[in-house]
Amino acid sequence: MKRSTTFCVASLLIVVLCLAPTLAAGAATTAYEVKVLTDVRVPMRDGIELSTNVFLPEAQGPFPVILTRTPYGKGDANNSDARFYASQGYVYVSQDCRGRGPSQGVWEPHRNEADDGHDAQGWLLEQPWCNGKIGTTGGSYVGFTQWIAAPEAGDYLKCMFTVVPLMDCYDTQYVGGALNLALAMGWGSDMSYRGGNGARTQTWDEQRWLEAFRTLPLCEWDKAIGRKVQYLRDWVAHPTFDDYWAKVGVRDKWEQICVPTLVIGGWYDIFAKPVLENTNAVKKLSRCEQVRRQQYVIMGPWSHGVGPAKVGDLDFGPRANVRLRELESRWFDYWLKGKDTKVEQWPALRIFVMGRNDWRDENEWPLERTQFTPYYLHSAGSANTLDGDGRLDPAAPRDEPQDHFVYDPMDPVPTLGGCNLMACPIGPHDQRTAERRRDVLVYTSQPLEKELEVTGPVKVVLYAASSAPDTDWTGKLVDVHPDGRAFNLCDGILRARYRESDRKLTLIEPDKVYRYEIDLWVTSNVFLPGHRLRIEVSSSNFPHFDRNPNTGHELGADSEMRSAAQTIYHDAEHPSHVLLPIIP
Repeated sequence: MKRSTTFCVASLLIVVLCLAPTLAAGAATTAYEVKVLTDVRVPMRDGIELSTNVFLPEAQGPFPVILTRTPYGKGDANNSDARFYASQGYVYVSQDCRGRGPSQGVWEPHRNEADDGHDAQGWLLEQPWCNGKIGTTGGSYVGFTQWIAAPEAGDYLKCMFTVVPLMDCYDTQYVGGALNLALAMGWGSDMSYRGGNGARTQTWDEQRWLEAFRTLPLCEWDKAIGRKVQYLRDWVAHPTFDDYWAKVGVRDKWEQICVPTLVIGGWYDIFAKPVLENTNAVKKLSRCEQVRRQQYVIMGPWSHGVGPAKVGDLDFGPRANVRLRELESRWFDYWLKGKDTKVEQWPALRIFVMGRNDWRDENEWPLERTQFTPYYLHSAGSANTLDGDGRLDPAAPRDEPQDHFVYDPMDPVPTLGGCNLMACPIGPHDQRTAERRRDVLVYTSQPLEKELEVTGPVKVVLYAASSAPDTDWTGKLVDVHPDGRAFNLCDGILRARYRESDRKLTLIEPDKVYRYEIDLWVTSNVFLPGHRLRIEVSSSNFPHFDRNPNTGHELGADSEMRSAAQTIYHDAEHPSHVLLPIIP
């Protein structure tokens, strides 16, 4: 994929996922004729009416209902997904979110979806064609409209089918304390100039986006797009997990979720880690013991789209595909119609193991048999670039010199793949361009003699000092192929002031050594014989994340930027390492 097309294609994936898992399915034999009611006005508790399309089987009801609530345009009377399910004996209801399409009200991402979701479900229960059983479906933001309305939902909500879903807004907008810049400002801006039917009224090429992402201060970032967008400013104004974010996520509400759920995610998806963490939390904390066993996850090799074999620069083969319609139909037939489709015999976790490029069923996350194993950073003091002397192996360091680099926020390390969506390369890409920079430390293992599987959460423990009162630390796990190509598996970032908490921030003392834990998110990959493991350490990954100006000033307020002298320690007292979830 050419870089200039990444933004447009990634944005289209959101719409595709939200409107129709139908794209992965074939036609089915029609059982019922379908009647369509368009632009039905559904009242919310504050009097706002939301535009809703209802697809009814032409038969004696009542029927179970499948609900989808979307900001991308609910479609028209020819919505193929809706017509399919109505023909199979469901009522399919598609609703425009508040302030989108013909729906009344003001569009503000995330803020109204919990109440509006509950009100929409309450309205369904009052309709003569509803038999009291409701299921929900959709992907990305349409997954969010399901999850945010799940806490405290009544037992009429029988199931959710969520594809690459947003679950918790703070954990998406801020990663390790750094603003998820390209996603937050790219998606947020994109949504601010979509028309009522979800179509874009303005488009930018990628180069314009890359220029816009350099706009400072971040608190007035919307000047880059030529108009004030209050919610973009609000996101920057709330850099810690506070009440603003608590209202738009399921964090701390897991015990209130009593809904069987299927979640489909991807190792390179923007929500890869939150998908697993939030599902795990429901399994452990839901007050409904039976529902704890009814949370199912499928993790494929995909980015923010399900099914394609080729992701980024790698082709994962034909087994990467899944039949979404078949899964979805079996899911709803079981929970809404009581058909014996064997859903409760599904594995709790189905993962695509990259490298081997095959699926495997598991019972839990992380896997119970995981051996968390440290691989230590080593060098003779010159780990800069892939031509340096950085080494990675299980032997703990003794007396070794430090590694040094200068982080200049005016010349940040460019984003070359990863869990991205807009204006960045997506998925696995060759990292050697970045690894030739002096501000990237590269630590590489010897070629492997046998397979090594890494499946689970990955983190880098880094002992480091900076000349600045605040700075960023980045880490990346890379699979180096025998021909030298180096493909990213997972990465992360930690803003120094967030080293202890995402609620209470503390600056650092310049030139003092601190211990940092950089969360690299999650992966499942077999390093094949002849391959090498690699860890990259630096201080920027732009525009995936915003640049730390190294000043220690209030977040988002800086127009000033300073360089920082960075020092990485790896000796007996400071054993910097990556903690790998190795599967024996």
